[in-house]
Amino acid sequence: MTTASAYDIGGPAIRRPSLLRSLRGSLKGSEYTWALAFVVPYVAVFFIFVVYPAGYGIWLGSKPSLYLDLLSDPIYQSTIVNTVLFLGVGVNLKMFLALLMSGFFMRPGWWTKGLLMIYVLPWAVPALPEFISIHWMLNGEWGLLNNVYYALFHADGPSWLNSHWLALGSAIGAHIWKWMPFWTIILLAGRMSIPTEIRDAAKVDGATGLRSFLYISFPLLANLYLICTLLSTIFTLGDFNSVTFVTGGGPANSTHVLATLGIRDAFELANPRLGVAAVMSALPVMIPLVIILMRKLKTAEVQL
Repeated sequence: MTTASAYDIGGPAIRRPSLLRSLRGSLKGSEYTWALAFVVPYVAVFFIFVVYPAGYGIWLGSKPSLYLDLLSDPIYQSTIVNTVLFLGVGVNLKMFLALLMSGFFMRPGWWTKGLLMIYVLPWAVPALPEFISIHWMLNGEWGLLNNVYYALFHADGPSWLNSHWLALGSAIGAHIWKWMPFWTIILLAGRMSIPTEIRDAAKVDGATGLRSFLYISFPLLANLYLICTLLSTIFTLGDFNSVTFVTGGGPANSTHVLATLGIRDAFELANPRLGVAAVMSALPVMIPLVIILMRKLKTAEVQL
């Protein structure tokens, strides 16, 4: 025995909802109008300021010949070394010191809170005047550091900005000084969220001082510390203020990092394609970091 379908007997066919109807959902009349009024501006801003600039930048740096030109440039080769040192030393030293300082500011007392307010000022103040001040402090002839050095030892101080390693170290130091308070506050918040019962139980068991840090605080802060380190690495990779305003890429273009080299090629050399290619050459490092960070945020929680 066979059965007849609606199509065979001439019945009405089942109509699938259109894409517009699916997006509209159960909204009708003025509700749908207000929903469009709120959504459309955000979508337009996203496409204008995110999708278009990113797509246009990828298109500018899409020619393989640009990367051959970069590899043949000795300044680019030294820039790679500078970027690795800037990331390796700047990020790790900054995060380690921030972890230690977060423990210091856990001390009770009004004076600790007062010091914390002063400590966060470098992060709270805009970066441009800070880095310009550091640049003039490091001036070899009339800078503050060399004047103090001469007053104490009656000898000329080092030429901070005329030496490759001293200038690069100065830029790294300025970056750490600027951003260490921010990560200290994040880690301090993580420490403060550790239940007091755990700390009290550790004190009863004799875990105080360094033992409390090694066996209580750091294991509970490990995930937070890792996430902060990944974020700091991504932020530092795009940081150009420290080098631009402290050393200017000098002496003789020897302290450039990828971010500042891209600016130099795009604006000073009037070659925006080469500048975009210099910045995009960091993608093999940036993309894995973002993937690891997203997986860490998705699959793990801060163990507090």
